[in-house]
Formats: sequence, C-alpha cells, structure tokens
Amino acid sequence: MSLNEFLYNLHFDIDKVSPPDKVVDWDDSPLTYKLYRDLESFPMTLDVPLKLEEQDVPSKPTHSRMGHFLWYVFGLSQISQSVFTTDQDVDLMQSYRRFVPSGGALYPNELYVYLKLEDLPFGVYHYDVAHHRLVLLREGNFDFYINQALGNRIDLSTCFGTVFISTMFWKNFFKYNNFSFRLQGLDTGVLIGQLLEVAKRFGFETGVYFQFLDKAINHLLGLSEKEESIYAVIPLTVEPTNWNIIQSDRYGNVNSVELASKLNEINNNYYLRSQRVQEYPMLTKLNEESFIDSTESIYKIKPKKRIFCRGPKVTLPQVNRLSYDLASVLQKRFSPDMDFIIGKVNQLELASLLQEATDSFAYRNDLDNEIKGQESRISLYGCFHNVEGIPDAAYSYDSITHSLQQIEPGDHRLDLQYGMSADNVNLTQVPLCFHVAGDRDHLKTSLGLRGYRIQQMEAGMLVQRLLLAATAIGWGGHPLLGFNANMSDKIYKMDSHKKTSLIQIPIGPYRPRPWLRGSLRS
Repeated sequence: MSLNEFLYNLHFDIDKVSPPDKVVDWDDSPLTYKLYRDLESFPMTLDVPLKLEEQDVPSKPTHSRMGHFLWYVFGLSQISQSVFTTDQDVDLMQSYRRFVPSGGALYPNELYVYLKLEDLPFGVYHYDVAHHRLVLLREGNFDFYINQALGNRIDLSTCFGTVFISTMFWKNFFKYNNFSFRLQGLDTGVLIGQLLEVAKRFGFETGVYFQFLDKAINHLLGLSEKEESIYAVIPLTVEPTNWNIIQSDRYGNVNSVELASKLNEINNNYYLRSQRVQEYPMLTKLNEESFIDSTESIYKIKPKKRIFCRGPKVTLPQVNRLSYDLASVLQKRFSPDMDFIIGKVNQLELASLLQEATDSFAYRNDLDNEIKGQESRISLYGCFHNVEGIPDAAYSYDSITHSLQQIEPGDHRLDLQYGMSADNVNLTQVPLCFHVAGDRDHLKTSLGLRGYRIQQMEAGMLVQRLLLAATAIGWGGHPLLGFNANMSDKIYKMDSHKKTSLIQIPIGPYRPRPWLRGSLRS
C-alpha cells in the first residue's frame, strides 16, 4: 500500500489500514508519560495559581513560574477510576488525566523545553509530568543551533525559552494500531492550542513552527526517530522579537545532517514500561518521508480564495469576546458521552461560541505571512437543532462576516448517528454537532506528506478552542473520530469545494454524572 493510499484509507476507509482482529495487550501497555533515569532533575513547586483570568504583565519567568505554566499546559490534574465487572471478576482501572483531552486518555505527546532562566542552568530539558520536574538533557546555549534548524526565521536571543512537542508512536499505537497516526496529529494540535491559550494568560508571546530540520532537532534532544519525533517547535518570549516572515540568507541553506554533526550524540536512558513493543512500519515510513532535510524546502503557503456557499444567510448577533477564568474552565471541562441532554440554544450563546473559538484560533505561525487577515486553512461547519430563531439545517460558519450559510435544510441528527462507528454518544440529545473541515488533499499538494499532520494539528487547535468556549458557556463537548466522513461531507456538499470533515464535535447541555473525582489541584 502506498503512503498516499494509506492516508486516504486512514480518513475514508479505516478498516483497510488496521487489523479488525487486533487484541490490545493491556498488561503490557506503556505509561502515559516518559521517565528519564540517572539525569539531573530540578523539582518545581505545585503551589500553582488557582486563577488564570487576565493576561499577566509580560516578564521573564522564574523557574517556579515556568513550572506553573507547564503544569497548566500538560501537567497531571485529575485521578480517574473506573470499575468494570464481569461474571468472574471485578477490575479497577485507574488513570491520571491532564487538562487537555486525548484519544483514549493515552497522551502520546511529550514536552521538551530549551530554557535560559536566571535560576536554572541554560539548556534543554524534558518536562517530567509524573514528578512535575525538569530533567536536564543537555546543558548550554543552543540559540544558534535551534535558529539554524528553524531556517534562521526568528531571533532566538530575545526568547527565554522554546517548547518542543513530540509524538511517541508506541504510546497509542499499542491500542489503536495505524489509526494512531491520525490521532497523534490531532492530540498534538489540541496540546498546541492549550499551550497558546495558557501562554496568553502568562503574558508570553508565541509562534508555532511546523517546518524545521527534523533530524537536527531530534538529535538535539537525543530522540530515536524510530520511537519519537518532534511535531512542532514553539518559541516563548516577553521581549520585542523579530519574527521574520522571510527566510534569512545570511547563512545560506542549512543541511540537517551537517547541522546535527556539530553536536555530540546523547543516548539517555528512559522507562516506558512496555516489554513487547511492536513495529509500526507505516508510521515510521510516513515520519521519515515527512522530514525536511534542508532549509531550502521551507516556504509559505499561498492564501486561497474565499469559498462562498449558496443558500440562505443567517447573520448572527454581535457579541463581546468571552471573558473567563481559564483555570476554572479547565477544571470544569467534560466530555459528556451519553450525558448530553437536549436543550434550547439561543442565538447569543451560539454567536459567542463561534466567535470565541475562531477569534482565539488566530495565531502566529510559519505558514502564513500575517497572523490575521488570511483565510484559515481550517473551517467550521455544523448541523444545528433547536436553536432559537435558526431553522434546523447544516451550515457553514463565516468568521469574517460572523454569519451562517445554510447548506442543507432539515434535522440531520439521525443520519449523523447512523454514521458513527460506536454508539457512545446519543446525537439525538445534542443541539449542536460541529465538523472541523480542511482541504481534501490534506495539504499534500503544497506541503507534501508533512501537510497531513500539519492539517490534523490545526484541526486539533480549533477543537481545543471550541471545547474551552463551550465550557465557559456551561456546555460540554466530545471530540469524535468514529464517524463517517463521506456521509458528513455529503450533508455539507463539501466535494464541490474539495474539502472534507476532519473531526466531529457534538456540543450542548449535559446532566451531571454521578461519580467520584479526585483533583490534583489544591
């Protein structure tokens, strides 16, 4: 099977890429976090701020404040216990949750940070989630090295830190097999969206780099590319920074292998628990084929012309941006499953949800020439029911005009329910069912195979904004990949615009669940 055929089936015919008779070996499951051994570590306080309401005055963080930031981005926040009964036995499953959702709560990502703080040695660290500490991987100043790996497109000397987000393939391949490749991009995007929102509250300026010299960055961190690879690089700063949009030619084109040769190799020992790690050749091949080996392969994406759908237009009421305590919203975020309850949605609530999700999505990156004003590569569609003053129908949302364009009238809840691979959500009880959509070619035409994972990451970033906005309003949202993309594409008539549905998110009111939860937030 070719890689392009694999990606097509991964989206439209998943049965062709994953074995139907796979049995998950839970007894040999990996940990959801990586544990380095025999390295110097720097503990961080758990005396974290309990509110994140407004943006802090920009200031270079201390070791302690950096710990607060990392904990709200990806730290352990909750203990979850589930009881499963059979005729012969009772099993207790315990898991540790984060503030961000993850497919199966497996968290395939790891966080690494390059820090230049006064109360820490300059160097590259791993964020040890289990112990809430930093583990030193390499000591030194790596501004020049990282800047070259990014194509000399930013002045890193003004940045106090840089975050590297990786994917460890086995952490969810053991359960989802090849389908994990799709999950990994979305999980990474959700984490990026979370990081950017938390950074705003801490007063940090950010930029997301999807294009970089993979081998050089992985070499810096000591990662084995057969097991783990960096998906995104995000500098952090509180100073005026030159976020160049044109690649500098000061050093000419930089080769990944040559750059990596300037640093010695490190092979740090770590523990992940699994003893029988299987091979995942398609994921390894896709990762290798997505690599950028020279900075001459880094470029911008040309903005596309806006797409206008025919049909009745609904202009939504003007609303102010939502103002909320992010810490409280993160604590309340909930995926309702079967707990959705049908309730009437008014136009102000819908307008607030859509505006907040799309306005907060605007971010600095290395694909666009501007933060705002360009047509997004990711768009939002929805099938709405029982919304005050808005007929039941399938709609596209235009964030520029803050309006809905009706595509297909009627109540589509049963069609969407039939399109689900599992009956874990009752869509007849959901007033708003959103679909995040992107180009049907998954950006491969402009970015090659790397475009697929970039599209999935951007979709995940918008999903996290939708979930945060929904929680702030008092609703729940449940991201779903077990849906029939061909069916939803047909409802929205996406073929004519060469788009496809990437993920489905039912959103609405829900009943409180009778359960016991243990928070790790004091």
